[in-house]
Amino acid sequence: MTLPRLAGPSQSPASGGPARQLVVMLHGVGADGNDLIALADFIAEALPDAAFVAPDGPFAYDMAPFGRQWFSLADRSAEAIGGGVRTAAPIVDAFLDEQLALHGLEDNALVLLGFSQGSMMALHVALRRKRPCAAVLAYSGALTMPEALPGEIVSRPRVLLVHGEADEVVNPLCLPAAERALAAVGVPVVAELRPGLGHGIDGEGARLGVAFLAQTFAT
Repeated sequence: MTLPRLAGPSQSPASGGPARQLVVMLHGVGADGNDLIALADFIAEALPDAAFVAPDGPFAYDMAPFGRQWFSLADRSAEAIGGGVRTAAPIVDAFLDEQLALHGLEDNALVLLGFSQGSMMALHVALRRKRPCAAVLAYSGALTMPEALPGEIVSRPRVLLVHGEADEVVNPLCLPAAERALAAVGVPVVAELRPGLGHGIDGEGARLGVAFLAQTFAT
């Protein structure tokens, strides 16, 4: 079966030189790559040699006449969401391989940044790639199928989880649940619950992400 090919907005390194890192941004349901690419300028202050790409989800959003999705949320049961993540994972994996080859980089230079549904995809894919990426920034998301993780985990990249305590879309309790499940399988994880924040990324959350990436590549 031929996998859908992803495409979306991208940005070259602010330094003007070749890319030394690659940041792939996975948007939330009903949005597209333009929703996250604006973060590139902010992150580039700490990673001037990073290239950025924010692919549009492979499927049309099935609950509105616009937007994209990684998988359907018409059925929000854990089984349906898990199945959707598994279906989309090979598509994301193929895109990551393509982009790394394009920039002449290895997985240890790769960062996955996800928001909401994109965070679910980023966590699932990163933990199962043959070679660990450098880091995962997961905003307002969840770890799907935690019960399967001990038997499926292959890589243990550094992970930062950030979630608003007033999130009205994805339950904030998903943050401590994901933190526990990741720590239990040896993933180095940091979690931050943002007071008063709904379903979004605030300035402090973005700042924490940039500091996390700066520390990741400094070591």
